Amino acid sequence: MQGFDVVVVGAGAAGLFCGGRAGQQGQRVLLIDHATKVAEKIRISGGGRCNFTNREVGPGNFLSENPAFCRSALARYTPQDFIKLVQSHGIAFHEKHKGQLFCDDSAEQIIRMLLQACEAGGVTRWQPCTVADVRQLPDGGFELDTSQGPVRTRRLVVATGGLPVPKIGASDWGLRLAQRFGHAIVDPRPALVPLTFDPDAWAPFAALAGLALPVEVSCGSGKARARFLEDLLFTHRGLSGPAILQISSYRTNNDQPLQINLAPELTLDRDLVEAKATSRRQLGNELAARLPQRLAAAWLERSGLDASRTMPECRDADLQRLGRSVHEWQLLPSGDEGWRKAEVMRGGVSTRDLSSQTLESRRVPGLYFIGEVVDVTGWLGGYNFQWAWASAAACAEALAAGANAA
Repeated sequence: MQGFDVVVVGAGAAGLFCGGRAGQQGQRVLLIDHATKVAEKIRISGGGRCNFTNREVGPGNFLSENPAFCRSALARYTPQDFIKLVQSHGIAFHEKHKGQLFCDDSAEQIIRMLLQACEAGGVTRWQPCTVADVRQLPDGGFELDTSQGPVRTRRLVVATGGLPVPKIGASDWGLRLAQRFGHAIVDPRPALVPLTFDPDAWAPFAALAGLALPVEVSCGSGKARARFLEDLLFTHRGLSGPAILQISSYRTNNDQPLQINLAPELTLDRDLVEAKATSRRQLGNELAARLPQRLAAAWLERSGLDASRTMPECRDADLQRLGRSVHEWQLLPSGDEGWRKAEVMRGGVSTRDLSSQTLESRRVPGLYFIGEVVDVTGWLGGYNFQWAWASAAACAEALAAGANAA
């Protein structure tokens, strides 16, 4: 039977980063993953260029039953720390939007960087390799039954990610293991996911598929209210785009409607009435001067107003009602596109069972959970990768400190 100081299960962003850092701090590390390809989620992220972090990251960019849990790890390993690492490997990158950083070339560069760190730390990697069972040993530590033979370790790190994109090997293995060892699980559900609508209700908008525009979208009320200014994309089945992906994480139930302002930079209820005084154009043309043409036509049809009527013929009340409807579109999604289209998982291993300093279990000494498997979910835009790096760094630091103490 082989023995290691640390076994990391999951060779994604968090697992690779943790394994490499722990190895370089003198730990004998085994990294196990059941997938054939390493870090496939990194490879496909950001359109193949990996939105590897965001310049501006704080606890307010994350959702959790305990919003303060992520604060410690994020403060100790910052976006600037990861940027320095990327620069040290000569990886060129650019800022695309609102602090989002992408590789100029390919996500493969980030994967190579992480693998090089593992090689530098002497990390042993078994892939593909499955773990059939994990047993806690009476004298401390764990024994794993793997497809490459039994393994013993003093410390076990679970970095198995979430449930999105099952076609690349997403698994609930980490959640099941956590439950078996007595940890609470916050109900997992798709996050950063396109929203869908009842086909009959959506029929008037299905023809707008492919249309994108900047909007303000919000949901919830009081302190739980969330609001984003981002682009929205119409699809055949519903709505997508950054605005919808962001707000989807905040919908706590299917009874929560969305409020969408389709023209956040305008005041259409006032502008249309003012335009009436000087414009001889048809209403359809006047609205199309302010909204995408296809949207303007669909909106007038929805409102029951005649697009061919000239502006002087329109009643002020109708123009005001039309303008307000553009700014105050309220609609109720029937569901979402599920795990196959979700970018991340909301929920996971409850943070009340973990140390925010080390990511070690409060229930099982020597057991750690990092990355997406934990109930910490970031916004769209590099935040979830930064949580992967930060939680992995906090864990690796704790592994090294524990070994030195022993």
